[in-house]
Amino acid sequence: MRETNRILFRTGVRDGIPIGLGYFAVSFTLGIAAKNAGMTAFQAALTSALINASAGEFVGFTLIAAQAGYLEVMIMEAVANARYLLMSCSLTQKLAPSTGLMHRMLMGFYVTDEIFGVSIARPGELEPVYVYGVISMAAPGWTLGTFLGVLMGNILPLRLISALSVALYGMFTVVFVPAAKENRVVACLIGISFAASFFFHRLPLFQEISSGIKIIILTVIISLAAAWLFPVEEKQDS
Repeated sequence: MRETNRILFRTGVRDGIPIGLGYFAVSFTLGIAAKNAGMTAFQAALTSALINASAGEFVGFTLIAAQAGYLEVMIMEAVANARYLLMSCSLTQKLAPSTGLMHRMLMGFYVTDEIFGVSIARPGELEPVYVYGVISMAAPGWTLGTFLGVLMGNILPLRLISALSVALYGMFTVVFVPAAKENRVVACLIGISFAASFFFHRLPLFQEISSGIKIIILTVIISLAAAWLFPVEEKQDS
């Protein structure tokens, strides 16, 4: 059993190395966003250690920079990270029934898009020790990248910092562009989101509303409208 666990852990480490390298690059730019929000390197690194989500952290840093209230931050973090609840529920279907609660909670805490991807692709039942191997590479890359991003933000030239900051937006672009190419409805909704965000920012009627509340309102309204007008049909088992 110990030998099997060693092999599984090493396999997880191997699969986690490219994830860790990718996280380091992305979280470096996230650290710059944290610096722009007035956070120290330690605060930013601690945030990355406790929130394993690029979108969630970026939303958090944006709201902090906008001096949003605690309630706004809590609601938006819940919205931004809601998909991880679904991923965690999906992973439980691959775990052995005897898997303890502590293992389930630890894996759920570290669920990200990439860790979920390599875990769900494992054949047969998912062993927690494999996931821990992946986490051992991915989590430090995420935290270290954020920490160094804040520090290097004080050293690098302003133009280079601005250029690196764009990389984070590029990462989000990669998330929705493929979906927009495959589905015209998604592409239309993305365009509506951009336009609505622009008008919310420009119209005098909404000037007194904070940036965080604007994001919440737009997210809820557009999501509900899309779900009502364009429901996703469930596939029937043959």
